[in-house]
Amino acid sequence: MRNISSLDTLKKGKKAIIVDFNSNEIPAKFYEMGFIPGTEIEVKHIAPLNGPICLNIIASSSLVAIRRSEAKVIIIDSK
Repeated sequence: MRNISSLDTLKKGKKAIIVDFNSNEIPAKFYEMGFIPGTEIEVKHIAPLNGPICLNIIASSSLVAIRRSEAKVIIIDSK
């Protein structure tokens, strides 16, 4: 059973697969950083007061911090 939601709802320590984007105006930097449909990610840190979310892109073992507003447009299938 798929559990589809936006990335900003994923809790610290949870993993998910990027499924799609909820916007047609995705900045190219998302693709350059590895946010591609089918990519597995893990939430490493969540800053307080609606701060950025730090993610581990598992395939490349890289850490990336993005704004919550950016995370809202990334659709995921959480495990």
